[in-house]
Amino acid sequence: MTIKEVQDEIVDEFSMFDDWEERFQYVIDLGKSLPLIEEKYKVEENTIKGCQSKVWLHGEVINDKIVFTADSDAIITKGIIAVLIRAFSNQKASDILEADTKFIDEIGLKEQLSPTRANGLVSMIKQIKMYALAFNSQE
Repeated sequence: MTIKEVQDEIVDEFSMFDDWEERFQYVIDLGKSLPLIEEKYKVEENTIKGCQSKVWLHGEVINDKIVFTADSDAIITKGIIAVLIRAFSNQKASDILEADTKFIDEIGLKEQLSPTRANGLVSMIKQIKMYALAFNSQE
């Protein structure tokens, strides 16, 4: 699936819920299903700066696609990074760099977050794009 197709699927899933309490529960559930990052990647250099909680993000290229793994010490944050990983993992670096993040606004996530969590979300997206930039230059 393309990034856009995955993003559209996420938007469709979130639209099934009537209120934000249900959507937050879904975000939490997504966080619980996040494949765990290996302990060796839970290091300072993989910590996303600008997040209220601890968030670790690791990316590596497998078969010309970037595969991301992540974890967080906060359940909501873990769900947020799970949404982003679902949208951007297993994609080519150039596609990640070209992709927009309008789907975040479409599901209404950013407006439901506290200012510090919203800043963290922006930092997570920035870090994913930085991985893509680094790996894209190696292609």
